[in-house]
Amino acid sequence: TSTRPCCTLAGTSADVLIVGETGTGKELVARCLHDQSARRDRHFVAINCGGLPEALFESELFGHEPGSFTSAAKRRIGKIEHANGGTLLLDEIETMPIALQIKLLRVLQERRIERLGSNEELPINVRFIAASKSDLREQAAKNEFRSDLYYRLNIATLTLPPLRERREDIPLLFQHFVVQACARYERAAPELTPEKLRELMAHDWPGNVREIRNAADRFVLALDDLDPQAALQAVPALNLARQMDLVEKTLIEQALRRCQGKVPAAMELLGTPRKTLYDKLNRHGIVLDDFR
Repeated sequence: TSTRPCCTLAGTSADVLIVGETGTGKELVARCLHDQSARRDRHFVAINCGGLPEALFESELFGHEPGSFTSAAKRRIGKIEHANGGTLLLDEIETMPIALQIKLLRVLQERRIERLGSNEELPINVRFIAASKSDLREQAAKNEFRSDLYYRLNIATLTLPPLRERREDIPLLFQHFVVQACARYERAAPELTPEKLRELMAHDWPGNVREIRNAADRFVLALDDLDPQAALQAVPALNLARQMDLVEKTLIEQALRRCQGKVPAAMELLGTPRKTLYDKLNRHGIVLDDFR
């Protein structure tokens, strides 16, 4: 998907459906939508619909009151209620039991829930983001997913192509994860050499974003085995601040390239005020005419 619809949707309260292969970064995009929204200071709650036994699913989602079933000794707050005011990600929604899909549709329409064992309806203010690795339209046509829920979720859809179809994002994603790995492991970042960049661009990345994140970890820890035949070379270390500058410069250049050097469009893509953007252009020595 392009950055523009992401930026547009982040500023709204619209529920969103994110579709993409395993590892394409669906949760990363969902967190980005949350972090750039007015809900950023409230909870971001994620639930993997494929990782829950059907018997526990309803309680996990809606919560329960004491005595609502045999092992319910005390009240439990469900994921929807916990996310109140914030965002709830329903990952692998294609695996949600049909009976629960009916209840979820009602919640999306009425914005109210009932805990199991309770007759009290609770108003909720939650942004729902659903993620799927399957074609829900196709599943709905086969009656494997409720068509009414699909059409309700399909109002705002982001489709994430696999990395092999968006190779221009590979250097940026790799640098982003290198910065994270440096902070996590308290290591200086190795230099991303032209040889390494060519190696990254030539790889097909069947594991998508998840695989490139792991590759960045190995790169920082000097355990890089993307090309098992390549011997590691000693390269000069860059400090973390310098590496973050490189990522920022790459982001700005990528936005300008997509917008053909048009500043207003680049401001929208980056979510950056005009003065801030011009300050960064000067600091990084970026010339607008190079992108026009």
